[in-house]
Amino acid sequence: MKPRDRFLSALAGKNLDYPPVWLMRQAGRYLPEYRALKENYSFLQMVQSPELAAEVTLQPIQRYAFDAAIIFSDILVIPEAMGLPYDFPSGGGIRMERAIQSAADIAALSPDAVTDRLRYVFDALQIVRKELNNETALIGFSGAPWTLAAYMLEGGSSRDFAKAKALFYTEPKLYHQLLEKITAAVIAYLEEQIKAGADAVQLFDSWAGILSYRSYYEMSGQYLRQIVKAIKGKAPVIVFAKGAHQWLELLISADADALGFDWSLPISAFRDKAPAAMAVQGNLDPAILLSNPETIRAEIKAILKSMENKAGWIFNLGHGILPATPLDNVSVLLQTIRKE
Repeated sequence: MKPRDRFLSALAGKNLDYPPVWLMRQAGRYLPEYRALKENYSFLQMVQSPELAAEVTLQPIQRYAFDAAIIFSDILVIPEAMGLPYDFPSGGGIRMERAIQSAADIAALSPDAVTDRLRYVFDALQIVRKELNNETALIGFSGAPWTLAAYMLEGGSSRDFAKAKALFYTEPKLYHQLLEKITAAVIAYLEEQIKAGADAVQLFDSWAGILSYRSYYEMSGQYLRQIVKAIKGKAPVIVFAKGAHQWLELLISADADALGFDWSLPISAFRDKAPAAMAVQGNLDPAILLSNPETIRAEIKAILKSMENKAGWIFNLGHGILPATPLDNVSVLLQTIRKE
């Protein structure tokens, strides 16, 4: 079975002899070929150049032959296309050009030109699609509305995103105006990615876990549901909400084709609770890949054992691959799963 077919079969709920594999941030800083490019180009230069973004996307496929490639980009291209640029200061973290603070700031944001301004992402997808042909699946992605709003309202990185959460509690009308604009932009963006060749798309709700149970649906979940409803039938949608396993029923209500999970609970427990038609994705702790082959094999075999005869599963990490990950350990991961 071709890698692309294996990936799409798992997304459709099929039971396979072993799961398809791709890793979040699989084109990350652990690859020497990526670091070589980084010596000559900034991160944003690579994101905004279709040729460079395509090259970085293909690097891990060429080295490891994962079952799916995820386009090299960034979640914050949406705010930038709406009129709020960002950069990476030398001290680390993310810095938006300004923080959204008022109704006038929200009114100034426009989702209408997002697809035109992000043409470089779609061009990169077309390049990668041609290179992959139909052998390997191609995944597009976007940040989820709450996660994007968190950076926009805070003005950049934060430990608690208190300003972003405060707007919801103090001026909910303004909060929802902002989220509605972001949601419209995300839908248009994902639709265009699918037209450019993405076989599936993933929503990253990276800051879902800092919300309260009572506020999660209002602040994030309902907007995920809107996006999934708009995309459903055009391509499978994967929702990854980091740190949000405690409200599984709310995540299920988004009606995505698949849910991705971090490493905080066994993936088998999620598989048993999720609807049979909904695939699951995850969920090895990325730090395990910093250990040794024996430990890696043991951890992966335990996950494989727990998922025996369970359909609709895509193997992934519980979050992004870490920069210090040894290359040989990624090979051990693949060999263990594929029983090579």
